[in-house]
Amino acid sequence: MTHGYTTGTNQGSGSDPESTPVYGIPQQREQEPESAPDPAKAKTKPGGGRDRYLDLLRSIALVRVVVYHLFGWAWLSVLFPSMGVMFALAGSLMARSLNRPALGVIKGRLRRLLPPLWAFSAVVLVLMFAMGWNPLKDPDLGGTWWGAAKVFDYLVPFGAPPYPEHLGSESGLLESTWADQAAGPLWYLRAYLWFVIASPLLLWAFRRVPWATLLAPLLLTAVVGTGLVTIPGETGNAVSDFAVYGGCWVLGFAHHEGVLKQVPRYLAVSGATVIMGFGLWWASGHLGPDGWDLNDIPLAQATWSFGIVVILLQYAPSWQELPGRLARWDKLVTLSNNRAVTIYLWHNLLIMATVPIIDQLYNLPFMESDSATALLDKADMFLMFILIWPLIALAILAFGWIEDIAAKRGPRLWPNGVSGGGSRRRGT
Repeated sequence: MTHGYTTGTNQGSGSDPESTPVYGIPQQREQEPESAPDPAKAKTKPGGGRDRYLDLLRSIALVRVVVYHLFGWAWLSVLFPSMGVMFALAGSLMARSLNRPALGVIKGRLRRLLPPLWAFSAVVLVLMFAMGWNPLKDPDLGGTWWGAAKVFDYLVPFGAPPYPEHLGSESGLLESTWADQAAGPLWYLRAYLWFVIASPLLLWAFRRVPWATLLAPLLLTAVVGTGLVTIPGETGNAVSDFAVYGGCWVLGFAHHEGVLKQVPRYLAVSGATVIMGFGLWWASGHLGPDGWDLNDIPLAQATWSFGIVVILLQYAPSWQELPGRLARWDKLVTLSNNRAVTIYLWHNLLIMATVPIIDQLYNLPFMESDSATALLDKADMFLMFILIWPLIALAILAFGWIEDIAAKRGPRLWPNGVSGGGSRRRGT
């Protein structure tokens, strides 16, 4: 299984979009990793409001996901394992929510998750159908109604949604693998959905046998992520994703329950370092086509992400506000947490949209010389990096309000924590 991909590289639906999502939190009364609450509505009493440190981690994870998918730098998977961090934060918030009846919590998560997905799926499916894709005639789906029914996964991501590996032409507005690229990040929503459904049982087990529950996903990864036991198809991808990031999800439980803080810091960091060292050692002997990209090496990804998350949560301060120079990023951190699902879902499609925009630069009169064309060829990745952020801003304006509707809030175009009158809302 290959996790992570760039604009010109194929990725299966079981792959890591690195794509944060998933990486935001809805309203304080029912927090979750898909859309952040308005900091103004958070209580200021200790333990009752926003933890800006966790908000900052989520924002960093989302930015890293975008940069990884744009440049494809393998070392980013080692520098900051975004998906492990995002699953850990989601697990912590899920444990907090499960103080209420489990069925209501699961329904609330689904309610907040699905409408943004439906908006994204509507655009992608309309494009695919308009370009000639017919799931009933897709040989990869067997050409049957049963195979075509997998399109339902675009509505509720229990499985991997289908898409043609090649659609359109290289000379079109979107290159021929655009459907593969666009649908790739949906693996995260599938994994998140199954974690949410499994959380009541996982939390029950964690509260009774915490260390066994915490380490079980790593052992499962050692079985299904190394080829010792092979589960074919998308079922195998789903089980592997669950195993690889299950440890991080349960670490979120440990953070919320205070179990992690009960471990002496020197012992937690030493243990995490040993686990991370094992991950790098394992990776060195199992390098994939992209070298040190841990997304291609399940056991290395699981152990490295686990160790990094332990350290990040062990040293976690409790910030009601971003301190010092970090305060200048407060509005962007608030915005990205409020629109985490929107950013995650749309960023890959927007990366591809930068290509036809840059292509128009070649038609400018002063670009007729060979030297100017060569300079533009060298600067295309930099230009894509510059263009992606205003395109993400447009997606937030166009689709982000759906997250508010899904969370039963009034729709907001730019929820960065600043009130309509321009005063800064105090967050916690």
